[in-house]
Amino acid sequence: MAQREATGWIGWIYFASTMMLILGGLQIVFGLTALFNNDFFVVTNNGLVVWNFTAWGWIHTILGVLVIATALSLLSGRTWARIAASILVVISAVGNLVSLPAYSLWSIIGLVIDGFVLYALTVHGSELRERY
Repeated sequence: MAQREATGWIGWIYFASTMMLILGGLQIVFGLTALFNNDFFVVTNNGLVVWNFTAWGWIHTILGVLVIATALSLLSGRTWARIAASILVVISAVGNLVSLPAYSLWSIIGLVIDGFVLYALTVHGSELRERY
């Protein structure tokens, strides 16, 4: 089977990896903010979907570290990294959706980035593997 030449769409994977690095950093900052400054987020008792800010802070921090590690692995063109990245981006999107009452702007930015990254991974993900 002849190897297909990678097209210009390969840039979407570089974009996805870069956005995942930014998204992971945002998740870490969001998590550390929830851990160290509980008064930063203003939410009524009925508006918070999660248990408490300490647990949510740890979840976001760990998710951010995993997203960054997967983004770096994604650049190698490995299929497992693409699958793991897709799963983590979906988890990140759910986390951002649940965090909407706590910090709307941050969560909306995260959701938009998640959408673009998921598109890049699912539509153009195989091209990076073909390049290496």
